Amino acid sequence: MDAPLAIRARGITKCFGDVVALDGIDLDVTPGQIHGLVGPNGAGKTTLLGLLLGLAAADSGRLEILGTPVARALAAPEGVAGFVDGPGLYPSLTARQNLAALAALRGEGVGATGIDDVLAQVGLTDVADDRASGFSLGMRQRLGLAAALLTKPRLLVLDEPSNGLDPAGKKHVHTVLSRLAADGTSVVLSSHRMDDLEALCSEVTILATGRVVFSGPLSKLAAENRELDYRVRTSDPQGARQLAVDVDGVHVDEAGTRDAEVLVVRALVPALDDFVARLVTAGIAVRELAPVVSPLEAAFLALTDQQEAVR
Repeated sequence: MDAPLAIRARGITKCFGDVVALDGIDLDVTPGQIHGLVGPNGAGKTTLLGLLLGLAAADSGRLEILGTPVARALAAPEGVAGFVDGPGLYPSLTARQNLAALAALRGEGVGATGIDDVLAQVGLTDVADDRASGFSLGMRQRLGLAAALLTKPRLLVLDEPSNGLDPAGKKHVHTVLSRLAADGTSVVLSSHRMDDLEALCSEVTILATGRVVFSGPLSKLAAENRELDYRVRTSDPQGARQLAVDVDGVHVDEAGTRDAEVLVVRALVPALDDFVARLVTAGIAVRELAPVVSPLEAAFLALTDQQEAVR
């Protein structure tokens, strides 16, 4: 039999007084999947993450985590770990002492070897005996990830895990999360960084005003998207411009073209493919081809704007 879903949510609703934070949320996350959660401020992301971590209970609906219905008692479901609004750490303790204290609070018998192992995974071995009070935001995020990894979770829930990370730190965290997913751990993460989500996630859920406006593979999101603007740098900018004018479905964005060496065109993917094929046939080398705004960001803006418009 297939393994149960890591998360199965149906009709989840959560209110705070007169404020509806979640309004009939459905969500499926499969084992070993990195699932992105994205939405504007106030969309309900933090509330949903809190439900997954047992920090709050839904008012109505059904939530199953790792195949088990979630009780109304506020406690982290077995096999789940993570953090919301940043990890809770003891500033006066060292990184190693923080992990030992957290393990003791959870009643877990984690030895020095286990603590050293998770510190190595997140790249904090060299600062294991430094106090957390001196850590940067990015280092605190990595220590929070190490604390979550102590439990060897089957579902990892993270809120803005790349917040404050420099490029090297972000790459390190991405490697850790990808390795966990490859080993079967499910990961749900929220982020305002579209590039992080596109690099890591196989599927995303977009929330707006407490409702799901899209949930599925990134490829489907891109396919359903409107025309996108693309930067095109070639060996013959004038020749490329003339070809673009002649291709049906490709529109030159004169306002967006500020660099004479770069052409900005708007097109659906099939028309863009036709344009590139004509460039190659004409002997014009394509040196750069990239969306001005990523498909995920474009869809996010379009879908959330539509939801705001109908409120």
